Amino acid sequence: CSGARRAMSTEPHFLVVDGYSREGREDLAAGGAPTAGELYRKMLESVSPGCTVDVIYPADPGVSLPGGTALEQYDGLAWTGSSLTVWKSDDPNVIPQIELMKAAYRHRVPSFGSCWAVQIGAVAAGGRCVAHPYGREMGIARKIFLTAEGQGHPLYHGKPAVFDAFISHDDEVTHLPPGAVCLASNAYTRVQAVAITHQGGVLWAVQYHPEYDLHELARLMHCRTQKLIGLSFFADAADAATYIARLEALHSDPTRKDLAWQLGIDSDVMNADVRTLEVRNWIEQLVLPTMRR
Repeated sequence: CSGARRAMSTEPHFLVVDGYSREGREDLAAGGAPTAGELYRKMLESVSPGCTVDVIYPADPGVSLPGGTALEQYDGLAWTGSSLTVWKSDDPNVIPQIELMKAAYRHRVPSFGSCWAVQIGAVAAGGRCVAHPYGREMGIARKIFLTAEGQGHPLYHGKPAVFDAFISHDDEVTHLPPGAVCLASNAYTRVQAVAITHQGGVLWAVQYHPEYDLHELARLMHCRTQKLIGLSFFADAADAATYIARLEALHSDPTRKDLAWQLGIDSDVMNADVRTLEVRNWIEQLVLPTMRR
């Protein structure tokens, strides 16, 4: 973590909320994957050069904000994904995260996040999330389209009306809270992006993962291989290993047209500027204007 906020800084100071439990983070590390918090730190530092980033793990017992910084002193909160399940609201790993999101709304800290953020943000504002009736959505979410509200929303300035994105989730928001608008959807998951205004606070969140690249998706699939075999994404371990190797090979050499064609992958996920446009829009359209007040 970077410590306390810099005095009179003109660059944003972010708090990244890593939604994983300690056990979940250790599982990622064992499979050669970085923690979700570090992935988000890397993305924010790339999109917003000069920013400072603290990371917090609210599922860990006794955790407090870094360096004594008050929540309202942050210019933005960025929520990662998680392997937890928000509809198990009595889970001691989940309760403090719901409370943190509620506090972010109350203190009106501009918030953004992936996957878990949609779910925890909706539940904290009075919505509902359940186990996805279609099962897990994994790998590449196909044909995400902007709703009528999404087409005119600042989160999606410059984004194609239809796009693919990296994704990995088991749950789905079924009931949006008051003050929420669905910005994007696809045939598999109705709420692929949401804007929530609650108690004066604002969250823009996407069900997919702009922080991933092909390598990170490959590492995640490696960590989840047995689960994915059980869900019939792969026939067996060899089948999974072949697919993962193709992802890694395309990441190492993006000019491999053969692999891109076989995997059905294009600039939506290969081009970092396209993939992370929503993050840049959040910073430029919501975070920086708030800082200038």
